Amino acid sequence: MEKIPNISFKTDKFEKGFEIIPFSVLFDRLKNTTGHNPKKLHRIQFFILFVITEGYGTHQVDLTEYKLKKGSVLKVAKGQIHAFTEELHYEGYCIVFTEDFLLKYFSSSSIYAISHFYNYHLSFPVVKDVSFNDFFIRQIKKEIEEENAYLKLDLLAKILEIYLLRLERDVHSTNLIGENKKYYLLFSDFRELVNNEYSKTRNVKDYAQMLSISSKHLNYIVKNYTSTTAKSFIDEYVLLEVKRTLLTSNFPLKEVAYMMGFDEVTNFTKFFKKHTGITPKEYR
Repeated sequence: MEKIPNISFKTDKFEKGFEIIPFSVLFDRLKNTTGHNPKKLHRIQFFILFVITEGYGTHQVDLTEYKLKKGSVLKVAKGQIHAFTEELHYEGYCIVFTEDFLLKYFSSSSIYAISHFYNYHLSFPVVKDVSFNDFFIRQIKKEIEEENAYLKLDLLAKILEIYLLRLERDVHSTNLIGENKKYYLLFSDFRELVNNEYSKTRNVKDYAQMLSISSKHLNYIVKNYTSTTAKSFIDEYVLLEVKRTLLTSNFPLKEVAYMMGFDEVTNFTKFFKKHTGITPKEYR
């Protein structure tokens, strides 16, 4: 089997972690892409939004081909595999942003909501009939064209943040929760507990007790919605908070470790390196 390449999006404009690209420009870039074939599956190391303003087409995400048309928004999360198809008869904009951009400029509560929006186990990649795409694009373009560069990235991030929150609200109100509402509510409660208690415990048994269910049952519920274990879910959440803190603060590593619930810096370093392959110091 041909190995799926990992792609990091790098252009001069993307160096700050954010770029908006008209599809007319993007399609020209695709013709001159070297190193991988954009029409074959590749894994991305950033986040994508396709905002379709005119026309129609298709795009492949995680081995499934999705139809796109005016008013559609396609989302592809970091780590997902996707590919362009021959059906590129649409206009609009491709918005790309990195995890570091999100961690640096978005609020914690927004990141929590947006993580749900980009959780491909909980919602479909395509949001249909979005009524506020044109308004969003106008606001983004207006800020990009603003000559005063002061706080430009901060303002672009806030415009994107509000747009993503509105998309999440639409998705949440229209998507089916699933066949078992009780399981979904337990999963939501678990997410909220992790959000509030991650610095106190990373033990699955503790969370199961808080929910008055067994660890086995909690694992079953989490796997049902995320295809990963409860322990992996907790660790991924902690890792996200660690990265955010390392990126947006000057706290010494020892203090960051204690903030995240680690009693020893060595344990903190081992945890981070296990999940990223580098030390917290190297990441910072």
